[in-house]
Amino acid sequence: MDIKARLSANKVVHSGESDDESLWIIEAKQGSQTAFYQLYEKYHRRIYALCWRMLADKDSAEDVCQEVFVVLWQKINNFRGESKFSTWLYSVATNVVLGHLRKHKNWLQRVFSIEEQGANVAEPHVGLTDDSMLTMLDQHIACLPERARLVFVLFAVEGYRHEEIAAMLKMAVGSSKSQYHRAKSLLKESLIANGFVSIEEEINHE
Repeated sequence: MDIKARLSANKVVHSGESDDESLWIIEAKQGSQTAFYQLYEKYHRRIYALCWRMLADKDSAEDVCQEVFVVLWQKINNFRGESKFSTWLYSVATNVVLGHLRKHKNWLQRVFSIEEQGANVAEPHVGLTDDSMLTMLDQHIACLPERARLVFVLFAVEGYRHEEIAAMLKMAVGSSKSQYHRAKSLLKESLIANGFVSIEEEINHE
């Protein structure tokens, strides 16, 4: 069976996916480690960046990124082609990251504490200045208070709606919106203070 026939038979092609990627998905579903490795090679840098933005810790991001691909191997048969594979994968990754955070013994303190206590502020020196995969903007995002950072990444970077974020983080929709605006304000102040005077257009997403 040629590639077009195989893609048609398995119905996994979605607009925006290449024939190669769709074939890798088919073969990975059938247990091909080689095909799965191709998907890993294509996406692991982007998934790592997502993990790092949400966790603000290099070691944790590396561990959770690997966990994402373990989960992907286990659940790839759940992908039905109803959306782009990348969209589905980012959703899987987001759930894995949030699961990791919930397992942390200080989850409630770190994410849902009264913010005036300052308990959930990320360390400003995260040791990623030599990591070419992450931009200067990512490093500033990592210094946001954690709840604000999670909302900002999910909304501004990953494109989730506030209603979805509220459900993920078990907060009110209004809280998600206020945390986003807080993050945007803090990020703008941090960037301007460091000489990024033209960054406003990039973060002025509503």
